[in-house]
Amino acid sequence: MVPFSILDLAPIVEGGSASQAFRNTLDLAQHAERWGYHRYWLAEHHNMPAVASAATAVVIAHVAGGTSSIRVGAGGIMLPNHSPLVVAEQFGTLESLFPGRIDLGVGRAPGSDQVTAVALRRNLNIDSFPQDVQELMALLREPASGQRVKAVPGAGLNVPIWVLGSSLFGAQLAAELGLPFAFASHFAPAQMMPAIEIYRSRFQPSSFGGDRPYVMLGVNVVAAATDQEARRLFTSHQQIFLALRRGQLGPVPPPVDPDRFDAELTPLERVELQHTLASALVGSPATVRRGLADFRARTGADELIIAAQIFDHAARLRSYEIAAQLREELRQSLESSVGSLESQSTV
Repeated sequence: MVPFSILDLAPIVEGGSASQAFRNTLDLAQHAERWGYHRYWLAEHHNMPAVASAATAVVIAHVAGGTSSIRVGAGGIMLPNHSPLVVAEQFGTLESLFPGRIDLGVGRAPGSDQVTAVALRRNLNIDSFPQDVQELMALLREPASGQRVKAVPGAGLNVPIWVLGSSLFGAQLAAELGLPFAFASHFAPAQMMPAIEIYRSRFQPSSFGGDRPYVMLGVNVVAAATDQEARRLFTSHQQIFLALRRGQLGPVPPPVDPDRFDAELTPLERVELQHTLASALVGSPATVRRGLADFRARTGADELIIAAQIFDHAARLRSYEIAAQLREELRQSLESSVGSLESQSTV
């Protein structure tokens, strides 16, 4: 069965604080390590009242320092906001502190609106993203002869670099550079299958990324005891999405009655939610189990990275715990099926 990982935005909830968000993030990471999750990624966003992980490398250090074996990384660093040298130094520092546990996912969006992007003091040019990625790769390799600028620390550490994407562009670049690819199907499902096909068909092996394509897909999972309770918890995520579209950003809101929420949606809002969150798996363990099995069979993903914007921390922990249990059930079911086929072939 494919590995399961976690994508966290260190959510700030209504009535909460960034300090509380960081405590909850570490608590979730520690539970995730015990539950068998493979990696724990944090995302860079700016000027968003619901997201505490703006200083992503700092939060990664917080999580890695409070865990012992789970991989920790960025999903991702928005490279147009930074010079490749600074990113190489930051992640070289993290790799030096936590050897063999650090991942570096990079994206070409600013992780903010244009006004905030200007405030970041960078001349944003997403067209330079391919060159920035290659510069970053060079800075994390062994220095070339005569190379005058080196990442210290960072040079020679070969921190794994992933290309993140929500369109076909990232798939093409990851394939060309021979890097692993993480697609944001948790909020951009429409281009998921074309992106996977492009990446796999055009992949060029590289010394930095390996000899075969590797696809990780984002998926929203909200699991609870019943379908109705999961739907209720999911309304926090839905409210965040609608607030973002309206330009009315705020902390993560508490859940509301799902039937009343659905009834009050405009036709346009309903279509937008269905389009953007089409890959969300929301429901009881049985419902989510069927959804996970179908999603994996349909996509052939090498790894799934699960996002869950849930207001109540205990409910969020329980949702991730259920997902981990379902992964184990699916693994056992797959092994049983393979064993049965092997037995039949010897008859």
